[in-house]
Amino acid sequence: MVGTPPELERGTGVPAHTQIEKWLLEAISSGEMTPGDRLPGERELAARLGVSRMTLRQALATLEHDGVLIRLPGRSGGAFVAEPRIECDLTGLAGFTEQMRRAHLRAEARILTAATVPASAAVAAALGAAPGEPVHEVARVRSAGRSPVALERSFFPALPGFLGEDLGGSLYALLATRYDLEPRTAVEHLDPVIAGPEEAAELGIAAGAPLMRIERTAYAADGTPVEYARDLFRPDRVRLSVRSGVTAPASPPGRTAAP
Repeated sequence: MVGTPPELERGTGVPAHTQIEKWLLEAISSGEMTPGDRLPGERELAARLGVSRMTLRQALATLEHDGVLIRLPGRSGGAFVAEPRIECDLTGLAGFTEQMRRAHLRAEARILTAATVPASAAVAAALGAAPGEPVHEVARVRSAGRSPVALERSFFPALPGFLGEDLGGSLYALLATRYDLEPRTAVEHLDPVIAGPEEAAELGIAAGAPLMRIERTAYAADGTPVEYARDLFRPDRVRLSVRSGVTAPASPPGRTAAP
């Protein structure tokens, strides 16, 4: 339960809704409120703060947009402190397990599919196989903390014994240690999509909720394609980032770059 509201400062040039946002953020960062805690109802909280419900709603809407709060409708709904978003850096080629380790979280996997299937045209093109050729499909719901954060669907070459291995951990580590096919590079495409009914049910969200899809083809050091994946991430739980830099421009043909 949120503690004693602050005395809002008037005439300072800082809007009341901004002060409310700052107070709630400090309450969460200090541990006074933790993920899953419910705020008092709007009528009660607005009265305690001495503001209109419209002003309070403006503050709550901003925190919801920033992923700090989750607001649910209905009699059992309200505003709840959200799980903090997890930073996932796509600059390297760290899998989900490694990304969670960096965030000091334990990655968990619930296996939905682990089977040998005929390659579709898209899978075959990505893996350098013929359409209909056998490939391994592995679909998993990945969780960290108390809620699922991603739905992974990956396709691999039909490696012997692959489906008999432990598929609950890092599949990249499995490729590296068992088959000497460590993924070293990848081409990834990001697209915002909408959750369908089945995807929503697996991720514990409402159908129609926004998701971020990452379509990826990963390659071993010699250029051999080792994975084609279509991953769906919950943007309310995961924040994707990419680091970039400036490299020296190539020298024009026939000229040598200055030392």
